[in-house]
Amino acid sequence: MRYLCLAGMLMLAGCSKEAPKPEPAKAEEKRAPGEVQLDAAMVKSGNIVSVTVETRSQPAVLRANGRLTVNEERTWHVDSLVDGRVLQLLVNVGDRVSAGQVVAKMHSHEVHEARSEYQRAKTDLAKAQSQRSFAERTRDRVKRLYDLKAASLEQTEHAESQLRDAVSAVKNAEIELERTRVHLVEFLDVSADDHPDHKPGEFIHEEDLVPVKSRNGGVVTKRDTSVGAVLKAADLVLEVSDLSAVWMIAALPEEYLGKVKTGMTAAVHVQAYPDEVFSGKIARLGDQLDAETRTVPVRIVLANPGQRLRPEMYAVAEIAAGGAAEALFVPQSALQDLNGQAVVFLDQGGGKYAVRPVRTGRIQGANVEVLEGLAAGERVVSRGGFVLKSQMFKSSLAEE
Repeated sequence: MRYLCLAGMLMLAGCSKEAPKPEPAKAEEKRAPGEVQLDAAMVKSGNIVSVTVETRSQPAVLRANGRLTVNEERTWHVDSLVDGRVLQLLVNVGDRVSAGQVVAKMHSHEVHEARSEYQRAKTDLAKAQSQRSFAERTRDRVKRLYDLKAASLEQTEHAESQLRDAVSAVKNAEIELERTRVHLVEFLDVSADDHPDHKPGEFIHEEDLVPVKSRNGGVVTKRDTSVGAVLKAADLVLEVSDLSAVWMIAALPEEYLGKVKTGMTAAVHVQAYPDEVFSGKIARLGDQLDAETRTVPVRIVLANPGQRLRPEMYAVAEIAAGGAAEALFVPQSALQDLNGQAVVFLDQGGGKYAVRPVRTGRIQGANVEVLEGLAAGERVVSRGGFVLKSQMFKSSLAEE
């Protein structure tokens, strides 16, 4: 029994000894963030091709950032004609309107006041015409009496004078009637006479509302009122712009001012159409320098026949400054997007690739200018960059 206990104790003692630890695996070679290591087979299967960054001689250009705006020379205000209240607004911002189109309707007491003046003018004209007829009959009667030696020359001349005054009064009354009619019909664009079905005390009818019309065709770019608003004459209702031509207001750095003149052409790029160039012409250089940015505003006029360019788009203008300058170019296929940043993969040899952020410039055919981030002679991946990007993300997830 003692032997059995001793054997059990030895067995327990043997179990309590620590098991030998396995030898640690050989640590992989650490890579810097943004680096990818591929073997030759992966390079081949990924169809990864590298090219050398080239230097080319290009015409020197000046770059200026800015934004697009409406062409103020082809922008018109649609104003209220009278004091009154807006009862109808028939268009919204972005709507296209034609010349003469009714865009709003207003109620105004001026309509009723103008009609009262028109009715008074009609009454005054009828009275003047009656007085002229009486003066004509009086003149004729006095003239007959004068021929019969029954009236004096003085009486005849007085009758002629009365007739001339009556004729003049009729002409003045006709002018006043026409003035009040034109104000109603042509200016306010309502009928001169009240509608026959209107009852006394009724003041608001559809045909009595003053229409607000757009004098020119274009796009509504601003609406400065709402239904129910009370406006005064000449208050802004809408703004209409012809967008077949737009302006770019570019901020030209101070050091470039001496190289730019009105009439020069500019190539304009916008983010919405990165592969297109819009040609414009410099129409005006600003007279004052911005004290904070040290730039001068430059107005560039752009044709916009398809109206794809929209006000408030960000844009970049390139202005040929004369002469030539050296520039670096890489294929557009070499560029990759990494969290909104343009990058390329630098080929470091031996299947090792590194991410390099770059700042790009002009596009020339299948190539793009590199303003910052690369040097001539370096090699970048022109095909297969997406494979490297995927491999880099896979490695980052494995490390986490």
